[in-house]
Amino acid sequence: MTLFEVWAPRVEQVRVDVDGVVHPMGRSGGGWWQAEVAAADGARYGFLLDDDPRVLPDPQSARQPDGVHERSAVHRLDRSAWTDSGWTGRPLAGAVFYELHVGTFTPDGTFDSAIERLDYLVDLGITVVELMPVNAFDGTHNWGYDGVLWYAVHEPYGGPDGLQRFVDACHARGLAVALDVVYNHLGPSGNYLPRFAPYLTEGRNTWGQSLNLDGPDSDEVRRHIIGNALRWLRDFHIDALRIDAVHALVDRTANHLLAELATETTRLAAHLRRPLTLIAESDLNDPKLITPRAAGGYGLTGQWNDDLHHAIHTAVSGERQGYYADFGSLRCLAHTLTHGFFHAATFSSFRGRTHGRPIDTAVIPASALLAYTCNHDQIGNRAIGDRPSANLTDGQLAIKAALVLCSPYTPMLFMGEEWGANTPFLFFTSHTDPVIAAATADGRKAEFAEHGWSTDQVPNPQDPRTFLRSKLNWSELEKSRHIRLHSCYRKLLALRRDRPELTDPWLTHISVDYDENARWIVVHRGALKLVCNLSEDQVTVPVTGISLLSWEPPTLGPSATTLPAHSFAILADY
Repeated sequence: MTLFEVWAPRVEQVRVDVDGVVHPMGRSGGGWWQAEVAAADGARYGFLLDDDPRVLPDPQSARQPDGVHERSAVHRLDRSAWTDSGWTGRPLAGAVFYELHVGTFTPDGTFDSAIERLDYLVDLGITVVELMPVNAFDGTHNWGYDGVLWYAVHEPYGGPDGLQRFVDACHARGLAVALDVVYNHLGPSGNYLPRFAPYLTEGRNTWGQSLNLDGPDSDEVRRHIIGNALRWLRDFHIDALRIDAVHALVDRTANHLLAELATETTRLAAHLRRPLTLIAESDLNDPKLITPRAAGGYGLTGQWNDDLHHAIHTAVSGERQGYYADFGSLRCLAHTLTHGFFHAATFSSFRGRTHGRPIDTAVIPASALLAYTCNHDQIGNRAIGDRPSANLTDGQLAIKAALVLCSPYTPMLFMGEEWGANTPFLFFTSHTDPVIAAATADGRKAEFAEHGWSTDQVPNPQDPRTFLRSKLNWSELEKSRHIRLHSCYRKLLALRRDRPELTDPWLTHISVDYDENARWIVVHRGALKLVCNLSEDQVTVPVTGISLLSWEPPTLGPSATTLPAHSFAILADY
């Protein structure tokens, strides 16, 4: 017998349809309905609410083999298929992340085809593979942030069994797995949850209606979210969750959802006897997120640090439009490298107000902040999805890599950046509802028109070619230009593994010198010095030592080092 359960507190009758046979359900308290029915694995089922003849998928469906508009399928993971009983996990400190999108990482775009590239990631020096969202969404391809059935795994990727195989294969190679999850909104197509219960509020954020986290009946909504997070960590053996846009979570309760999730995750980690990591994406620059519960914070393990991305990108590239306006100077870069946030109770011209709070660098380790030269947002939210490799020299790309990989922060790469991939990463969707599809395409063009882009330049996200253009071209790794940059990344990661100065997480142990006019910067990490020349001319920098790694060979003198244009060198004390 299979127990079918669903939360529907505001209807008078709920029935479950299992393979075409309708069964009554009884109230079980708290707005929940239950029924025990004989159902084999793979049986199709859905719920009927009151007199509505439409069979709706289960809000906590484990599998949607026919898409998010159709019936759910009974599914149980095969526990005997796991081979990772010896896996003890990885802490955040000392890790190196690699963000990838399953659908575009390989030509086939599946978990199984991604498994074939795991040895490559190990050889590169990666320790954590971060997947963009894999929850069930409408259509065949999407970034994943339009998920509507959070408990199910997108079927074209390989469904729940494919994800299980992927995680198991990662653990067999010593790789941890992080998963991007979205709890601030539901996608526009295939969202039937409001038919069942008050999952949403009248409030809205950038992407749609907000989740009901603090209104009437919000306790069950919160349990839906926390239960989903724990399912990934417990049932799928996921090691870390990256929680999307937590600044869009509206929760005015005394115990914020994130704090509650951190508590429950800590409890589960103790039971599983392996570390579990929660990483926030936040626009707030608020260290409360990563401050321990005992010190009045939410107790998350880490968060993405866009300020460092902005500081590095603008200093190297010279771009200053939009939210880059306050960044670009070496002073800004030096401050962010040593303090974590640039905007920390300082005026943000983009926002038109004071923004952020300082990090207590004596208490919070830099490893709690993830640093990157690019990610899916910083590429995909450009009008034409162009990577830094489309606009910068290889030397500039190498400088950006060195600044991240020699920083005290936890580094993250975005798929393909390590060889300077030429393929764009565009925004793509495949909504089956023509109204939503048209609105998505029009909205995307309008958004970029406001920033001065010609609408003719903005690819249609619904065009299948937009998705196909975003797939990595692995054959690029056979070309000399890409081979050289890839080798540089491998050597930087190897040096980070070998030298404890580079993984030292305390910002009180780092110092930075720079010359704004000459465009050089020196990052001091114990006995090591990262020397970067951001200018188009050769420069002489008043530091010296033994060269351990460089983009172009430096000229070492008794008291100074001369660097060619757009290059870096890592020097060790004599």
